Amino acid sequence: MKQQKIVVFLLAAVGLLVLPLLLQSFGNAWVRIADMALLFVLLSLGLNIVVGYAGLLDLGYVAFFAIGAYVYGLLASPHLIETFPAIAAMFPEGLHTPLWIVVPIAAACAGVFGILLGAPTLRLRGDYLAIVTLGFGEIIRVFLNNLDNPVNITNGPKGISSIDPVTFFGLNLGKKVSLLGIEFASVSLYYYLFLAMVVISVVICHRLELSRVGRAWMAIREDEIAAKAMGINTRNMKLLAFGMGATFGGVSGAMFGAFQGFISPESFSLMESIMIVAMVVLGGVGHLPGVILGAVLLSALPEVLRYVAGPLQAMTDGRLDASILRQLLIALAMITIMLMRPRGLWPSPEHGQSLQGTKP
Repeated sequence: MKQQKIVVFLLAAVGLLVLPLLLQSFGNAWVRIADMALLFVLLSLGLNIVVGYAGLLDLGYVAFFAIGAYVYGLLASPHLIETFPAIAAMFPEGLHTPLWIVVPIAAACAGVFGILLGAPTLRLRGDYLAIVTLGFGEIIRVFLNNLDNPVNITNGPKGISSIDPVTFFGLNLGKKVSLLGIEFASVSLYYYLFLAMVVISVVICHRLELSRVGRAWMAIREDEIAAKAMGINTRNMKLLAFGMGATFGGVSGAMFGAFQGFISPESFSLMESIMIVAMVVLGGVGHLPGVILGAVLLSALPEVLRYVAGPLQAMTDGRLDASILRQLLIALAMITIMLMRPRGLWPSPEHGQSLQGTKP
């Protein structure tokens, strides 16, 4: 049995390493879909800490994604140099912050904002907590959209462009590379970087789940009053969950900014936050394999359905808009899955165990 698991693990690892090379033969657009899927996996893993482990419904998680992206955009683009002469004098060759500095800064900034969000919501639960976090996400987006006057910090709705690509040990991921006769496109290089980050994040989340902190989060999720009676400091545990989850969003946002080369407030709308929550719920709340599966499906499905919506639009002589038809197909798929699998595609065997035990 153990040998079978090792064989399956090795086959999965080889498949993930070879995947971008196979997708390249069909076009870089397919590799780009895989890249975005990995970024959403990273986001979903962070939200799973808040929603899956601690049981705190967060509808404003995209705000941390935006904070990470803008931190990277400001520290690795000409925007601050062009706006503030003092910064231009300090960095005459331009502000090109390396990856090793900007990613921890993005994670720290997102974590601080996560704690700031968690502090005033400690007494809130359920729908009330969801409304407050939703408002926080919209506040961040509105701020980013309006911080171009009187001092131009975020460049408002125009966004920040000319963001530096990731440079890793002298390797510029924005340019294609040839190795052993195999050509790796830029999107394929980003794929391997994102895959490495996802693997590290999965290990961190798994260790958190098995730790005393993870057990405390799950106790709060199942019954907060009982957890408090057992001596768990629910306030600190909730703040830690918000902060830890936000750091994942900050790192993912920084990678998104480097990958896209351009960011604007439109990329961080409420719909994006709802989709991230849907990924966690659809896959299986609190279960790492389920969360990864839900993130991959919901991030890749809209792009794959582009090739289905087009022919269906042609069949109706163009009377149905392709984008609306694609959203309809996604909604129908989600409804069908949740009706057939109400606890998610791959639910945790432990999640909701206390509730199941109370059933007659």
